[in-house]
Amino acid sequence: MESTHQTQLITISPKAAEKVTEFMKQENKDSLYLRVYVSGGGCSGLSYGMGFEEKPDEDDSIIDQNGIKMIVDSYSQKYLKGTNIDYIESLMGSGFKINNPNVTKSCSCGHSFSTE
Repeated sequence: MESTHQTQLITISPKAAEKVTEFMKQENKDSLYLRVYVSGGGCSGLSYGMGFEEKPDEDDSIIDQNGIKMIVDSYSQKYLKGTNIDYIESLMGSGFKINNPNVTKSCSCGHSFSTE
């Protein structure tokens, strides 16, 4: 049984989960994990990444929500705690939106951020 702090690590909206499921079908696999991570880089120091993987690594936390199994490595967990992933569709375009309460500064391009 997973602990409650892992459940609150990241949440994914029903709309974002629906889009992830669509992308999995395009890959012809429906049992993939969605890896959500933070890596160094960008003008503010850190940037987000997402991708599919077939199985988690030993240091990954698994979050099962809205039919999506997300995995987060131990390095990224401290930067992503409380993060919500949504999918936005507008006239300006569509895509995943990451709402992270830990961000203290982000760059003007919106692709990188820093925390305390």
